[in-house]
Parts: sequence; structure tokens; C-alpha cells
Amino acid sequence: MQTRPAVRRIAGNLVFLAASLLAVSFIIFAVMAAVPGDPAEIMLGTSAAPDTLAALRSELGLDQPFLLRYGDWLAGLMHGDLGLSYTYSTPVAALIGERLAVTLPLAGYAVALSLAIALPLGVFAGQRPGGPVDIVATFFSQIGIAVPGFWIGLLLILGVALTLGWFPTGGFPGWQAGFLPAITALTLPAIALAIPQAAVLTRVTRTAVIEVAREDFVRTARAKGASRMRALWRHVVPNALIPVVTMLGMQISVLMAGTVLVENVFTLPGLGTLAYQALAQRDLIVIQNVALLFAVIVMGLNFAVDTLYAVIDPRLKATR
Repeated sequence: MQTRPAVRRIAGNLVFLAASLLAVSFIIFAVMAAVPGDPAEIMLGTSAAPDTLAALRSELGLDQPFLLRYGDWLAGLMHGDLGLSYTYSTPVAALIGERLAVTLPLAGYAVALSLAIALPLGVFAGQRPGGPVDIVATFFSQIGIAVPGFWIGLLLILGVALTLGWFPTGGFPGWQAGFLPAITALTLPAIALAIPQAAVLTRVTRTAVIEVAREDFVRTARAKGASRMRALWRHVVPNALIPVVTMLGMQISVLMAGTVLVENVFTLPGLGTLAYQALAQRDLIVIQNVALLFAVIVMGLNFAVDTLYAVIDPRLKATR
């Protein structure tokens, strides 16, 4: 009974996602096309002969009209051809593929840590407002929201890596060195990314638990003999997760933006470092593709979060 409306909604969201990505790709391409600078000169240098520069512009398709170049870029994306880096003279797809092996596990690690911190802390703080756990959670939320991730990264390097020597100060040995060395190298950067996100999610979880605990259906469950813990885990927590999931979806874009700074602090060879280097070297084709990839990741995860509502929110199920 409820499957068909849910499928229609997911199909509608997919169409909206595709249209949004197309619009974002056009905006990114237009902005990169408007940035001053000649990619051929970046690749060959300003001392290159005019004929050589013209030949390279023709080879790269830079002498074609704007819409034709945009269409060629989209067609290349469909086939995995993202163009040639102006500074590295290697396929952009290969560069991004190497960096994704660092950034995606780092982002996933940070999200897992933030949820592991925020959910229990927020739930137990909301269960007893004003109690010791609530005081700790409120203090943690205020500090975590106020301090940016890259600054937390610097503190972790000074306090944990240099003083205690428990983790490396930076760098990444690669997954070929083994899972443990690789995950150890990602731990401090993941903590630096996770703490601000966990602070926000802790506050949202705490507030949601307090509000849901005051609802009539929770009081009814308690009046029928449900224990405090049963009412909490059976009725309060599932309903309190809805705003948490909403905020988690909104925080994903903040997390991906934070990787640019945190990866540079820890000298990780990820997408953030690649974007920063490409920006410094005016490698516009790399910036263009990395920006689109960030957009795809953020919008794709937000689509997944929106779809998840149908699983965790029975009210939405009923209306679809």
C-alpha cells in the first residue's frame, strides 16, 4: 500500500537530483571559463611560441565555442574522461581516483566517530536535563562548535602526536602498507573533523530527546507500565533520530569543506590537498572536476538522507 508512493517520491527525487547536478555542472564550468588565464600558457609557459600555444589550445578544444566545450566536458564525464591536468599533464580522472582513496575513508571515519560521540552523549543528556551528563554535553557542544576543525588538528598534533607520540604528525603511508598503519594515519584528522560535527549533533540529539520525551504517546507508554529505559529506546530515540538525520545531511557539506583544511594540516594526499594545490597552480580543469565531485558527493548523500526518512519516520511513510 505504501510502496508505490515511496517509489514515486524516490523517482521524483532522482529527477530533481539529476537536474540539480546538471545546473551545478553548468555553473562550475561557466565560472571556470570566466577565470582569467590561458591553460595553454600554464602548461607550456609564457615563453612558448605562439604557434605552439595555438596548437595546444586547438588540441585541448579551448578554441571552440563555450557551449560546445561544455557539451564535450559533459560527454567526457559520461565516459570517465575528465581531461588533462594543466600542471601534472596526466589525466584528471587518475589524479582524483588516487586522492579519493584517502578522502572518502577519512570522511567516513569522521562521520562514524561523530555519531559514536553524539548519539549516546545527546541521548543521555536529554534523558536527564541539568544532570552531570547534560552539563558535560553542553560544555562539549559549546567548545566543539566554537573551535574550527583545522585548529583542533593543530592541537592534536601538538598534544597527541608530538608530546605523547601515539600517532604520526602527518602523511599517509597508503593502503598498500596495511590497514593498521593507514587507519592510524587517518585517526587524528578524523577526530579533528568529527569533533565540530559531533558537537552540533549532540546538541540536536539532546534537544530532540527532551522534546519527544514530553509527547503524549511517551507518557501513555509510561502509564501503561513501560520502564523509563524501554520508553526511551522504544519510543523516544527512534523519533528523536529524525532531526539528527536531517542535521547530519546538512553537515556533510561542512565536513567535505573541512577536509580541504584538515588534509593540508596533516599533509594527507587527499582531494582537499589536490584542490588546494590546483588552486595555487591555477590548474582550472582539476578545480572544475574536484568541485563537481564534491557537489556530487554532497548532493548524493543528501538524497540518501532524504530517502532514509521513509525508513525511520513512520509519519512520512503514511503520507507517501
